[in-house]
Amino acid sequence: MTSYFTHLECTRTGKSYDVDGLHNLSTEGVPLFARYDLDAIRDTLSRDDLAGRAINMWRYREVMPLRDGDQAITLDEGFTPLRAAPRLGAWAGVPGLLIKDESVNPTGSFKARGLSAAVTAAAARGVRKLAIPTAGNAGGALAAYAAAAGLESYVFMPRDTPIAFHVEARSCGAHVELVDGLISDCGRIVGERKQAEGWFDVSTLKEPYRVEGKKTMGYEVAEQLGWKLPDVVIYPTGGGTGLIGMWKAFEEMEHLGWIDKGQRPRMVSVQAEGCAPIVRAFHSGAETAEPWQGAHTVASGLRVPGAVGDFLMLRALRESGGTAIAVSDDELIAASHDFARLTGIFPAPEGGATLSALLHLKEQGLIQAHERVVLFNTGSGYKYLEALNRFPE
Repeated sequence: MTSYFTHLECTRTGKSYDVDGLHNLSTEGVPLFARYDLDAIRDTLSRDDLAGRAINMWRYREVMPLRDGDQAITLDEGFTPLRAAPRLGAWAGVPGLLIKDESVNPTGSFKARGLSAAVTAAAARGVRKLAIPTAGNAGGALAAYAAAAGLESYVFMPRDTPIAFHVEARSCGAHVELVDGLISDCGRIVGERKQAEGWFDVSTLKEPYRVEGKKTMGYEVAEQLGWKLPDVVIYPTGGGTGLIGMWKAFEEMEHLGWIDKGQRPRMVSVQAEGCAPIVRAFHSGAETAEPWQGAHTVASGLRVPGAVGDFLMLRALRESGGTAIAVSDDELIAASHDFARLTGIFPAPEGGATLSALLHLKEQGLIQAHERVVLFNTGSGYKYLEALNRFPE
């Protein structure tokens, strides 16, 4: 395969970095983006050429960060179903509602995409030990892909993370350390110890490749809808890699001529009321988000008090004409059960949060009944039984 992966680029200054080294943040302390020779891809590949390729995220290999000779570490993640939800849509007053169901990924969540790409890049550059702070799903995904690659993984998660995540990571051979605190405390520990321990840090957006795996959700939505994007994408946002990645994918597809210019969806960031730094920053007009103090929510994937890609999330929301909204824990749990009852999909609480957000936005007139809306269920409810074992009287 010919590689079209040309360089890494600082998301603030545009400075270029080589593709062969091991990189975390840029010298400016912000995320790096992988860049490709999109003109050459446009001249040699059409979207019709995708037909017949493997049904996973690596079908988009020309816009993935593979150098000549690199081999993907894959468990066939991606190309998850985009399901029509007629009963849920009728109930919510949005008949054209669709569900992108990431729970069917190999490790039960969308995190499989990012960690497949990150482990692929790290293994190809000679890394032997990988470390990650996690709210749950990312730790299990790192453990699984490290196991597939024969690498060591070190996973740090808050002590009150649901037990399914501890068991999953340990079963895949990870060294798991439970931390009294939040994911930010776990990240601090990784940062303090990584040099002495010889770990490569694969924290959210602190290396350039997880976002490349996540962006494939945008390519898939476009392909699954016949290259016509929806009106609105509602996405649960902790670190925000998926939202940032999809916005990057839409930009790339416009350049390739695979989608029409000016037809991108409005992006909606959903957070929990107990941890909503992006919502607060968006509505205050800020370009970055101050860390949230005293973060708490039963949706552990949303309990991220500070995100290194905050300015990229806020930029995507504003460029898209979208918005940010916070919902309560009671609302997102109730909505999770409504989601399951009306679709047969047992969602993670973060998936339930997107339905709760839709109901609020519809009531506020920010989403119209005729619009085509995609809710992202980012993971499986089976990992959150403690949180979801609450039912209305």
